[in-house]
Amino acid sequence: MKQSVTVSKTQEMKLANAAKVVLSKFKIKTPKFEVKTILKKVIVPLASILLFIGLWHMGAKALFNVEANFKIQKALTDQGQEAADAMAACIASGDISCQPNTLPSPAQVWESFNTLIADHKVISADKLAFKEKTAALNEKRIAEGKEPITYTGRPSFVDQIFTSLKTVFAGFVLAFLIAVPIGIVIGLSETLRNSFNWLIQVFKPVSPVVWLLLVFMIVKTMTKDSNSDSAFIISFISVGLCAMWATLVNTAMGVSSVDKDYINVAKVLKLGPLQKVFKVILPSSLPLIFTGLRITLSVAWMVLIAIELLAQSPGLGSFVWEEFQNGANDSNSKIIVAMFIIGIIGFLLDRIMLTIQNMVSFNKNATA
Repeated sequence: MKQSVTVSKTQEMKLANAAKVVLSKFKIKTPKFEVKTILKKVIVPLASILLFIGLWHMGAKALFNVEANFKIQKALTDQGQEAADAMAACIASGDISCQPNTLPSPAQVWESFNTLIADHKVISADKLAFKEKTAALNEKRIAEGKEPITYTGRPSFVDQIFTSLKTVFAGFVLAFLIAVPIGIVIGLSETLRNSFNWLIQVFKPVSPVVWLLLVFMIVKTMTKDSNSDSAFIISFISVGLCAMWATLVNTAMGVSSVDKDYINVAKVLKLGPLQKVFKVILPSSLPLIFTGLRITLSVAWMVLIAIELLAQSPGLGSFVWEEFQNGANDSNSKIIVAMFIIGIIGFLLDRIMLTIQNMVSFNKNATA
């Protein structure tokens, strides 16, 4: 009996030693539970979110009470005690018709978000039904060379998000196509930089409203006999012109500050002008170019809302303005929903640009 126990222990020791050898050979490390890391990366951010929601709830409740007291006092002053009591009872009952229209609470914003998603599902179902209903007729119209019948109902909140994304993407591409080539050209020549510096400094701070009006004048004239969506064209061109300056400046700066040793190596290798640009200058300038592109994308997303509002393009800008003008009891909470969506999308766009920068640039230490 004792011998069997001794043998089993010996086998266990052998297995343990073998496991250590395997772990050391393949450099397998057992994970360590680091409390400080969990605290910094999980607990503290969650606590800050809860604190923000708590302060928001208390602020909304305080403003609600101020507005409620004002309405009750106004009813007392204008119509007497009976009307004031009726107003107080109506507010306490939660009746929508008499609720104070002020900063919504987190619960109201969440409810409005769910309402907007439900509304999107209804509109999507209507679109699908319309498409199925007009499928045969549209096939006939297309065969006859006519335009198909399209759905003309109101867009949902999700549809407006995608419209804004499409607009900002088109504006960003336009800014890239204008700013990067011009930045490379003026970055290669000090004379050109000095010659065009005044233009950059004058037009860079121009308001998006002014750019919109300028683009509106040109596009309206050029698309008078066209069936294209002029609101979308005006919006994305205005966004591109507003946002391109950071990329232009950073590209010119990156090209002009390339290490002279790299240029000398290009001369020794007898590279042509285009080869020198694409094989030496651009790779060295990528960190600054991508910094400019990240700023351009952020600016494009910020100015988009104002431009969509003025250009009457069916995006998030129009949604916010329509809800503001609507003045319904849930309009404020829907505006807050749009605010959070705008912020989250802006953050995600910046993260996407940072990821692409780390993928294509030799500088892997780029941070937020």
